[in-house]
Amino acid sequence: MSTVGSVLLAVLILLVMITVHEFGHYVAGKALRFGINEFAIGFGPRLFKRTSRKTGEVFSVRALPLGGFCAFEGEDGEAQSENSFTSKAPWKRIIVLVAGPLMNYLLALLLIIIAMFAFGQTMFKIGSVAPDGTGAYSGCSFEEGDVILRADGRNIYLTADIMSALGGKREGDEVGFTVLREGERRDIVLKLRADCDFKSSTEVSKLWHALGVGTYPVTYGEGEEENTVYYYDLGVESCRFGFFTTLGHSFEYSFRIAGTIFKVLGELLTGHIGLDAMGGPVTTIKLTSEIATQSAQSFFEIAAYIGVNLAVFNLLPIPALDGSKVIFCLIEWIFRKPVPRKIEAVIHAVGFIAILGFAVLVDILQFV
Repeated sequence: MSTVGSVLLAVLILLVMITVHEFGHYVAGKALRFGINEFAIGFGPRLFKRTSRKTGEVFSVRALPLGGFCAFEGEDGEAQSENSFTSKAPWKRIIVLVAGPLMNYLLALLLIIIAMFAFGQTMFKIGSVAPDGTGAYSGCSFEEGDVILRADGRNIYLTADIMSALGGKREGDEVGFTVLREGERRDIVLKLRADCDFKSSTEVSKLWHALGVGTYPVTYGEGEEENTVYYYDLGVESCRFGFFTTLGHSFEYSFRIAGTIFKVLGELLTGHIGLDAMGGPVTTIKLTSEIATQSAQSFFEIAAYIGVNLAVFNLLPIPALDGSKVIFCLIEWIFRKPVPRKIEAVIHAVGFIAILGFAVLVDILQFV
């Protein structure tokens, strides 16, 4: 039952994020007097429907909770009236299209702000330090219990931040860190124990090895099947800062999440990471359910992470996504002539099928 509950919690987070996204489209559309046929929560058969007597808009709840939509009048074809989607000025359509991702980002930012003020900022904490048999790193290494605040002048929120700060540095290079040690903020100099030539953001073990973080063994199986795996001795600690610092960190953290998404997509396109490093709906629900049930802080953080992901992903110029539709509006705005509506509709339909296929494929690769 606990597993079912955690999965339902993950589905709820995704459903709320998608509904907020579509609500952004809806609010912007109403403000700019677009004709709206239906606002739906979920996909598939209708479980509930209500029709507005004043506007004729249909509000519905559907059977499959992993989706939703805001159906504008004449969205996928020629203009049917002055309130049709395609009859509106391109700049108005762009506002409506961008409003969905913007609402996702604003909700994610709000969740980050709430989490940081209520629980503190999650920081990396050094569990133990790797032995220094040669003495080469004496006085230039972390100490047990250090909490990492900054690396090479850069605020740290994610492992990707440390990797970006150290990328390209070599073994023996000295790097400035700011840590919280025994409750006091201290600036230290750390000498790297290995090269930081990261080929992708997945090489976190190379990062912690370069920083001299200790390891601890975990043994699985018995007899001939016995296998020992070494994990880096790291933890997390929630740190509190002043009001304005916390507010600033909230904005910066949301931008860092967005930057990480672009970085991973770039690594995927260049082949530095494989498709098996990605995840579709099933993988997303699985990971979300595991993280969201750990604590209230984890719940807020994973929900915010998903919100920023949705905002960024939907703005990519991929057919069927808002970003692609914005591109078509810009073409019409610049050249004063739209791409034939039927051609645009086909492009978005093919893109939608491709996205579904990709989502299924990356989920399958997680279990192969």
